[in-house]
Amino acid sequence: MTELHRAVITGIGAYLPENIVTNEDLSKRVETTDAWIYARTGIRRRHVARDDEMTSDLALAASRQAMSRAGLGAEDLDLIVLATTTPDSTFPATATRVQAELGVTQGAAFDIQAVCSGFIYALSVADNAIKLGQSRNALVIGAETFTRLLDWNDRSTCVLFGDGAGAVTLSRATDGNADDRGILSTHLHSDGRFYNLLYVDGGPSSTGTTGHVRMLGPEVFKHAVNKLSDSVEEALAANGMTSADVDWFVPHQANKRIIDSTAKKLGISTDRIILTVDEHANTSAASIPLALETGVRDGRIKKGDLVVLEAIGGGLSWGASVVRW
Repeated sequence: MTELHRAVITGIGAYLPENIVTNEDLSKRVETTDAWIYARTGIRRRHVARDDEMTSDLALAASRQAMSRAGLGAEDLDLIVLATTTPDSTFPATATRVQAELGVTQGAAFDIQAVCSGFIYALSVADNAIKLGQSRNALVIGAETFTRLLDWNDRSTCVLFGDGAGAVTLSRATDGNADDRGILSTHLHSDGRFYNLLYVDGGPSSTGTTGHVRMLGPEVFKHAVNKLSDSVEEALAANGMTSADVDWFVPHQANKRIIDSTAKKLGISTDRIILTVDEHANTSAASIPLALETGVRDGRIKKGDLVVLEAIGGGLSWGASVVRW
């Protein structure tokens, strides 16, 4: 029987572009107001990458910070998994550019595309590689220049998103039991019947253009709350736990109303939620690691805490992960 190893998060990093766009700024471009945006989303501002900043630049900054905090060098990494909807190029994978810039010359580097669920998917892939002994130290990144996909004349979508990157390093635990730190389990789902609820109206094989984000907001909201709460309950049940055991709930930062409704359905109080949507907006695959880094950096998330991550995105795709910090 193959020996299974536990993957432990050993380092975390984040990067946000310097350029900040407030709701007031947006009100000068489209017919909207700060009050309208905040009441419906909980968003106050977002970071927007410079024209000369690529997704790989954001990913690289977050990755270097995560590696430094973990005490890992280029020679230690043998896997890089980068979740993004906005790659530098159609190919090759943006992860390979990050790999080269970090000076990593061994192992594998590739991208994963699951939109806002991307970080959960990437975490699952890296965790499984470590569990099976295929990797010893992995770098998992969520990075987006999502504002490049926005139609700035569409107030229903352009106010929702921002740019940023977050990264974690995973390392194989040297020993342990069921109560030790690490990723306890991750649970992934998708249902392509809901493809047209949230999508981009372009692509290399369809239009030959990048396209813009299109969304049926009320429908996405309805599916989000039910599917997110179901996936969190599934993940907790798989580990013999309930929401009462959760120290910190770190959700995908899409919309405060979705986060609040999901937490209420799960019975998780607001004082156990890491919320950054007001400052970051929806950064797609970057939102969970950015929120996670905020909670770790400000001291709320401590060693031994039980942390639940969850996300839903286009596809529809969704999932949840249970982590002992």
